[in-house]
Amino acid sequence: MTAATPDDLFALFDRLDIRAVTHRHDPAFTVEEGHRVWGSIPGVHCKNLFLKDGKGWLWLVVAPADRRIDLKTLPGRIGSARLSFGSAALLAEVLGIEPGSVTPFAVINDPGHRVTVVLDAGMMAEERINYHPLRNDMTSTLSPAELLRFLGHTGHMPLLVEL
Repeated sequence: MTAATPDDLFALFDRLDIRAVTHRHDPAFTVEEGHRVWGSIPGVHCKNLFLKDGKGWLWLVVAPADRRIDLKTLPGRIGSARLSFGSAALLAEVLGIEPGSVTPFAVINDPGHRVTVVLDAGMMAEERINYHPLRNDMTSTLSPAELLRFLGHTGHMPLLVEL
């Protein structure tokens, strides 16, 4: 399967009536770099952790960029085994993206539902949320309800957890 492109993602947004606003900027590979390029983009900016547990299950944990996530206590919150970061090769294989571009939108490339999406409950209470649209030189802003519509369409029913 060929990985979806940002244009494929935007076409799906149109079909699902998701009115995301996308901003172009310099590539941001880390949250720190993101702080330099997000500028006046409204809403909560987020980080995304691609994780693998000790039983081989895959997890995508999505939270506000400034939220500290303790990988030692996270398994008890989400029902996983011990967690570690997934490799770049596994990320490319399962989600069709490169490190630095991890985003909940990448589940568009996971028709086998290998990844469980975990969303921070506080983030989902915000008015606007921001993620890379499969590449880290753009940021798309949408509502939490629109993110849930997208995830539902892909068959990835997320866990909502206070992180």
